[in-house]
Amino acid sequence: MPLTGEYAPSTSAWAREQAELYERTNGAEGNDLRGRPIIVLTTLGAASGKLRKTALMRVEHEGRYVCVASKGGAPEHPAWHHNLVAHPLCELQDLADKRDYRARELPEGPEREVWWQRACEVWPDYANYQQKTERLIPLWLLEPVEGAEATAGAEG
Repeated sequence: MPLTGEYAPSTSAWAREQAELYERTNGAEGNDLRGRPIIVLTTLGAASGKLRKTALMRVEHEGRYVCVASKGGAPEHPAWHHNLVAHPLCELQDLADKRDYRARELPEGPEREVWWQRACEVWPDYANYQQKTERLIPLWLLEPVEGAEATAGAEG
């Protein structure tokens, strides 16, 4: 895995406990939110460089995932969004499967529209969150990376 460093737990107790339970049990426990499946995203902190773990809704299609930076419709982006801007190489755990991914933010257009629809099918509240905020909620497409690319990305 390319991400190494000191783990900095979330300051939110419920978020920290869910991500840690999920990881500790390989997704056997803490694997849903209101009956919908989740994944755990590990990023490098944009400012701190420390490992950050975030439980997010599972939006997957053909081995790729989208992470929705909704923050419940808040006016600002979640911290993990800024982490991916600074360090697009990340790790995603889906149950016991943990892999390296490269994230890219989806610009407005057809690809984003398809993924937005998929996300709203998984978690219909996303549509409400978008109505609550003036910002366009970012979508981050995560595509798997292998071998040399993962190693090179961790060093750069």
